[in-house]
Amino acid sequence: MSTINIDKPLITVFTPLYNRIDTLKRTYESMCRQTSKNFVWMIIDDGSTDSPYNTIKEWIKKDNGFEIQYIHKENGGMHTAHNVAYENIETELNVCIDSDDYMPDDAIELIEKCWNENRNKGYAGIIALDYADSTKNVIGKNLPNKDSTTLMGYYNNGGFGDKKLIYRTDIIKQTPPYPVFDNEKYVALAYKYHLIDEKYEMKILNKCVCIVDYQMDGSSTNMYRQYINNPKGFAFWRKEQMKHSINIKQKFKACIHYVSSSLIAKNKNFIKESPEKFLTVLSLPFGWCLKCIVIKKSKNSYMKVEGIK
Repeated sequence: MSTINIDKPLITVFTPLYNRIDTLKRTYESMCRQTSKNFVWMIIDDGSTDSPYNTIKEWIKKDNGFEIQYIHKENGGMHTAHNVAYENIETELNVCIDSDDYMPDDAIELIEKCWNENRNKGYAGIIALDYADSTKNVIGKNLPNKDSTTLMGYYNNGGFGDKKLIYRTDIIKQTPPYPVFDNEKYVALAYKYHLIDEKYEMKILNKCVCIVDYQMDGSSTNMYRQYINNPKGFAFWRKEQMKHSINIKQKFKACIHYVSSSLIAKNKNFIKESPEKFLTVLSLPFGWCLKCIVIKKSKNSYMKVEGIK
């Protein structure tokens, strides 16, 4: 059961930041427009080089109606910014709003109302909708017309598209932190969400609480280069998927990706380290083909971003 601390705001909105002070201004403006100020805005600066604190310190000085917290850390990638956020959040709930995204004016009010009505029902938090900035339409599909779901349950039953996850802080702190691999800066955020899914469901809020603006140089756009640059992180995530997948098809798909990432990482012990050794051996030719595809698409992605023909 979630506990209430009446001396603190209900929710921390945390924003990992890396060289996006221009788009962060829009995020800040959306925080200022919130119809409920029952939140803290925490900015995790992941080693930005564009001096964002010069701007942020001016925002902190203003009477915004909400507290702004600023934490600077060495650059380590999105998942390490989440680790730092979870270490420092003290409110009952938390939600991540990326530095190129923003919240509708009533987002905090919608979350607050939903949680006040469902706080003591054993949910891990709330799952709500993201809208696309370009169309103002829901990303993917609406959530099912029922009270609750797990995140993976939604996707395994035909759901797709980004969704906004508002978690209880006590539960998110109970899950292990994202692992950190030398010279890599990516681990799938879904790692912690899968662990929570095994024990809890999320209350469904079929309303928009975040508007997403995908950037050309964002992690979603450059996923193939992420595969190349962070193979140990991806291999870790694929092993976790093998452990928690609900059917053989999902396990086999995870094995193929695990082989691909392990080959890119030049890990000679990947079969021994696999939780599904037999399936991993069967996946070898498919994983090798996937590795070749990833390398090719990564090069094409780089050339497209850099304008190289």
